[in-house]
Amino acid sequence: MTLSTSTRASALVRRRLVAGVAAGFLGLGAALGSGLTATASAAESTTITGVVLGVGANETQRIVSWYSSADTAQKIQLAPTAEIVNGEFPAGAVSFDAVGAANTSTTGFNRHATISNLRENTAYSYRVGAEGSWSPAYAFKTQDFEGDYDFLFFGDPQIGASGDVAKDQAGWAETLKVATAANPNAELLVSGGDHVESANNEAQWDAYLSPEQLRQYPTAATIGNHDVGGKSWEQHHFTPNTDRSAQYYNGDQSTRSGGDYWYIYKDVLFIDINSNSYVNPADGSPGGDAAHVSYVTDVVNKHGSEAKWKVLVYHHAIYSAASHSTDADNKNRRKDFTTAFSDLGIDMVLQGHDHVYTRSYSIKNGQKENPAEKPGAADVFPGPGGVIYVTANSASGSKYYDIKKPDNSGTGVEGLGPDPLNPSNYWFNSAQNQEHVRSYVKVQVKADKLVLQNIRSGTCAAPNAAVEKGVSCVNTPDGQPVGSIVDNTTIHPYSGDGQAIQVNVPNPAPGEFGWTIDGYNGLVDLGSAQERNGTYFQANGKINPILVSDSRRSLAPWSISANVGDFQDADKKFSGSYLGWNPYVLDAGAGAEAGAPVLSSLDDQGKGLSVSSALAAAAQGHPRGGAKLGADLDLKIPDSIAKGSYRTTLTITALSS
Repeated sequence: MTLSTSTRASALVRRRLVAGVAAGFLGLGAALGSGLTATASAAESTTITGVVLGVGANETQRIVSWYSSADTAQKIQLAPTAEIVNGEFPAGAVSFDAVGAANTSTTGFNRHATISNLRENTAYSYRVGAEGSWSPAYAFKTQDFEGDYDFLFFGDPQIGASGDVAKDQAGWAETLKVATAANPNAELLVSGGDHVESANNEAQWDAYLSPEQLRQYPTAATIGNHDVGGKSWEQHHFTPNTDRSAQYYNGDQSTRSGGDYWYIYKDVLFIDINSNSYVNPADGSPGGDAAHVSYVTDVVNKHGSEAKWKVLVYHHAIYSAASHSTDADNKNRRKDFTTAFSDLGIDMVLQGHDHVYTRSYSIKNGQKENPAEKPGAADVFPGPGGVIYVTANSASGSKYYDIKKPDNSGTGVEGLGPDPLNPSNYWFNSAQNQEHVRSYVKVQVKADKLVLQNIRSGTCAAPNAAVEKGVSCVNTPDGQPVGSIVDNTTIHPYSGDGQAIQVNVPNPAPGEFGWTIDGYNGLVDLGSAQERNGTYFQANGKINPILVSDSRRSLAPWSISANVGDFQDADKKFSGSYLGWNPYVLDAGAGAEAGAPVLSSLDDQGKGLSVSSALAAAAQGHPRGGAKLGADLDLKIPDSIAKGSYRTTLTITALSS
């Protein structure tokens, strides 16, 4: 009588189960409470508009905001894109409940919800609404949560500023199309403010939100002076870690948008402030500037050590070159902000408002840090307290401001005098540019530097609303085409008097769980059965040992089990239930614990090894390593079984979560 074994596959089987992935994904379901009182059923038809994907508190989060025609309980539904079949979300899709309120700027309601526990390097699809009233599905992807990445910075779309919303929308959409096509793996879209011309004009907001990229890439919105006059900005952009105290508003908190917020994305601490609120220059009464400095100081003190770089974003450019460079409030901000930002170790400040491109020298305490730094330098080496200030030009082409000439006010904190090294520029600007063409700023975040580029996203040709309406244009498409670089510099960090040493540590390999037959997988021959007590036959043997290897970092549980079919010899057979075994661990490791003995059905009227029985298993948290498993076989059959040479197959199954 003989016994053969089968592994259901090749001798070596290593299987990373889909169940493990599914279990991880279902862990996303940490939902926010809705906080809503539904005045209509979820099934009631609801129109969803204005969906925008926003940045979360870190790279594992996204905040989605939208408008709804009805006051119903709503949510985000999320699933890996690979699990969407024929447009249908799987049963395991995760939901995040939304909160919101009635709109103040228009009819309808606003909603937002936070997606959390995202996995890196994963494509996701999401939709918002409720059963029967879902929005279309949108998609985004996460990338590695550590290491280098790029983000794109956009100045003042200000939809409606040209007087033609459609033309402004076309220019804005074209810039986003050009920028994301050239940089498909960019991870953030950062705004410089002034999304629209009129704060509560929802037609302008519809035009601003129309590009699909705003649902595919997370946007970090900044509030501009044209956005602050009503609640639409807040209704369209819910931001993380936001302080909406009164001092962060310009005017009535109940009717205007505002707030300061921060988030960390990989190696950058971003702090975004509402620069519309500032000290009253007329009487010096307390206001936003002091509050903003206090806010930035608090965030840096608490979270600055969590990132390699500190980037500050606000709307009003204090080192620019056009119409707003001479504004009294900007002169006031230069006095209020610059020393504080130097003391706090801010690396870069991103600004809008002046519709022109500028890059400052390294500025420390309101002065050029190194008088010898050359204009337009391709490499900049700020010392302690050196800050680079950047102003972005119009991303839509709706409005441009021309560069102004320096005056005789000198190079003091409020001075607008000429640069001794380049008298046509203001003293504080290393680079200035205005061609009346659309552009955007690309920032490459690397472990040892920031690479800053201002890139043309248009030419004199349409869509370029301001030029189409008569503004001159000095760009030459042949020499300066879309995608060409206006300014390019690398900002190197200060390493002190020593040498900086860096090492990149990759994600550890997840490891594998596997098993194989030890050595040659020969026939397990139980020999000739021996008659016992004149009532039954018995045969004994041992399985070929099983080697288990588990190098997974998850330390997830595993088990090895086996079962047999009927023993057969031509047309003769008997049940596999007559075979029992006694498992044991030959070489300990990987947390292996032997399974319980299984008796032949002749002993206990059970099912023996005809049903799957555990050879060994390990619990969650077991040590990594390997083990060797064995089992003694015990076959007992009635003496009524016909003479023959019978075989069956031992089928071995490995399970791991």
